[in-house]
Amino acid sequence: MRWKGWHNNWKSLSAFFRYPDEMRKIIYTTNPIEWFNRVIRKATKNKSSFPTDDSLFKLLYLVVMDFQEKRQTVRDWSQMVNQLGVYFGERMTKHL
Repeated sequence: MRWKGWHNNWKSLSAFFRYPDEMRKIIYTTNPIEWFNRVIRKATKNKSSFPTDDSLFKLLYLVVMDFQEKRQTVRDWSQMVNQLGVYFGERMTKHL
């Protein structure tokens, strides 16, 4: 039967649903990562080569700085950090 795969692994799969909706959205979304990769590809696409490594790093630095100004922010991030701290404890707080 088709449903056997997820049925046999339901304990692992259902762990995702323990978290609040806001946290689930942060966990499963890859849009910001895909957006960032697209921005980098767009900036480097027309350049066949870079004269030096520094020229590439400078371009990437400018792309990252521009991306940070335009990026989408997570609503209620401070609340999200607190919830992540509750669920993941020291694993979360040591990286802040």
